[in-house]
Parts: sequence; C-alpha cells; structure tokens
Amino acid sequence: MSSNASNEPRIAGRHFLQIPGPSPVPDRILQAMAMPVLDHRGPTFQKLGHRVLDGIKTIFKTEQPVIIYPASGTGAWEASLINTMSPGDKVLMYETGHFAFLWQELAKKLGLVPETIESDWRHGVDAAKIEERLRADTDHEIKAVCVVHNETATGATSHIDKVRAAIDAAGHPALLIVDTISGLGSADYKHDEWGVDVTISGSQKGLMLPPGISFNAVSDKALAAAAKATLPKSFWGWEEMIANNKNGFFPYTPATNLLYGLAEAIDMLHEEGLDNVFARHQRHGEATRRAVNTWGLEILVQDPSVYSPVLTAVLMPEGHNADAFRDVVLKNFDMSLGTGLSKVAGKVFRIGHLGDINDLTLVGALSGVEMSLGLAGVPHSKGGVQAAMEYLAETAPQTR
Repeated sequence: MSSNASNEPRIAGRHFLQIPGPSPVPDRILQAMAMPVLDHRGPTFQKLGHRVLDGIKTIFKTEQPVIIYPASGTGAWEASLINTMSPGDKVLMYETGHFAFLWQELAKKLGLVPETIESDWRHGVDAAKIEERLRADTDHEIKAVCVVHNETATGATSHIDKVRAAIDAAGHPALLIVDTISGLGSADYKHDEWGVDVTISGSQKGLMLPPGISFNAVSDKALAAAAKATLPKSFWGWEEMIANNKNGFFPYTPATNLLYGLAEAIDMLHEEGLDNVFARHQRHGEATRRAVNTWGLEILVQDPSVYSPVLTAVLMPEGHNADAFRDVVLKNFDMSLGTGLSKVAGKVFRIGHLGDINDLTLVGALSGVEMSLGLAGVPHSKGGVQAAMEYLAETAPQTR
C-alpha cells in the first residue's frame, strides 16, 4: 500500500537538499544510528560516551572539555551565556547577520545587556571595531565578546584569530564566545590555538547528522567564570556535565542514537582527513561563486576574504523575488535552496555546499539553479555551470 497520503505522483531520484543545513545525512551515519537503544547507565554506553567525548575534541581542535547537549544550536547558545554570565552583565555582540541578531535577542531574554556593533550584513566581523570598543571600556564592564564564525544567513566566515588578537591588543579580560554552528566540520576551526573561551556548534551542518545535539567547548578561563556566574541553570549546567562526562556518562538522558551517528561522523571526517574536508569545501565554494559571477548575479558578501566555504548567498535582480524563484526550483527540479532571512527576506537565495557532497552533487545543484533562472525569467547569462565544471576539473585532487 502506498504511503503517499497526498496522492501526488512520485518524483523519481533523490531530493537535492542544498540549504545551508541541515545537510544531507550520509547512509553510513543513518545506519550507525539504526542501533537498539542502549542503557545510558551501562558499560556499553560508557564506551560510546568516551568515544564521542574524546573524538569531538579533535574536530574542535581542543584539549579542553566539549559538552554535548541533546538540543539544537539555540540551546548551546543559551548554555554558553548562562554558564558564564550574571544578571545585568554587558556582552559585546557583532551583528554579521540574522543568526547574530537572534543570539542578541536570546541574551536580552536571559537578563543580559547586549551592546551591538551593527554591520550591513555583507561583511564579516571587523576586529578593529571590537578593539576600539574594548579600549574605551576602561572599567571592564563588558564581560564577553560574542561573534559568529560562519554567518549562515549571509555566507561570511569571519577571522576569529583576528578577534582574539583585538581583545588581547586592548588588554581586555572579556571572554571570547564564538558560534560556529554552521562552520564546524566544513571550515577550519581552532578552539585552543585561537584562544576561544566558549565555542558553540551543532550536529546538522558540517558534522552531517540530523538536528538534535549541540556543543560547548570550554576553556579554563570560561570554567573559572562559570564558578562565579549567577544566572540560574540546571539542564545547561557545565559542572555536572563535566563531572559525569569524565566517566563516559551524562547527568540526564542523552540523545543516544545520535551519539552513535556522531561517532561515525567523526570517523568519516578523519578518514577523509580534516584538511581534505576543508579543501573540498573551499573548492565547492569557489566553483559556486564562479557560476554565480558567470550568470551575472551578485554575491551578497562583498569581501572576498570572508567568502564562506559553507554556502553562497545570491542577490536577486531588482523586481524578482527570491522565494518565488526558490519555488520554481523546488517544483521543477525537486531541489531546496535556502531562503533569505529577516533583512534579506525575498532578496536572496542561499546555495548550500556543505557536508557530504562531491563535485557531481554540486554540478547537479548548480544545473538546477541555472535551468530555473531561465524558467523563472530571471535575467542572467548562461554558462555558469560550465564555468564551475571547468574549475572543478582543473582543481580535482589527484587520488591515483
């Protein structure tokens, strides 16, 4: 009996999920998750717990604790703040796009006082502005600097090492808290080397998992701040999590089967090699931008030094709605592209090129975009896919 309750005709082939996360989940991970549910207090789970708690450190590039929550990235945002801050604390937040804005709103709801450095959403973090503001904060009222590493709404990947350098140059004691929810596993990230105090991430982007688990990687400085912070916390508390994690366990029920998937994802990233993973994402980002430029469309991000390897946001020509275009893509080619969010709603569509994709996947996705531009009557030049293919062929890794 058919499971198609809508009685619509079946669409052959795979759906192209080209949004900037959740990304397609590889079969290996799906199969790893298809395990019987474990006793999360038993010895078999303990082995799994140690495996993922140790393994995830290698992805964050840290020797410090990485706390795993059964929650989306929004939960990890909250955890980063309530563990380190007290009511009324001031936090300096750089608004690079929609997700940086949402993080500010969350800070307000927690009783913090976010001070925002605004931008045009077309650039990454300007570390000089952070340094200037911190130098002026002679009383050290600012307790944390919060920035987004890879802004999923715009396609800008900021230079976190420069932010660290700016804080140090100002001689300011503020914590550095970084959201790399969409960056981890796709763009190189160095929690320890860059001197980050709390790094936030999630499962459904470069880690290639379904949504449902998120992370806080924490420094010694962050742990010291947590010992003095007075915002109320229970579910999100680091202290109890770290104490239980030392023995491979969690203080409450974890997302057991997602942890099986996480273990497999960590193995897959290392089997390919992290540097190779990052190089693949860089190639796919460049191929996508070459296609967009050949079409004569405009990339939202204006600074090439912060072009994202995770996604490319494309501005629609005047008089054309991005969501109407996305609807043409979905209906004609069974492909989902990312929508424009808040300030850029209806103005941009986003092509995700992250996770477990290869050159042919990307070429297929770009072909769907180019064909849809014609069907939707969007002014453009042909040949974008050809430009992408030529670049990919020229830069293909030699594996034999």
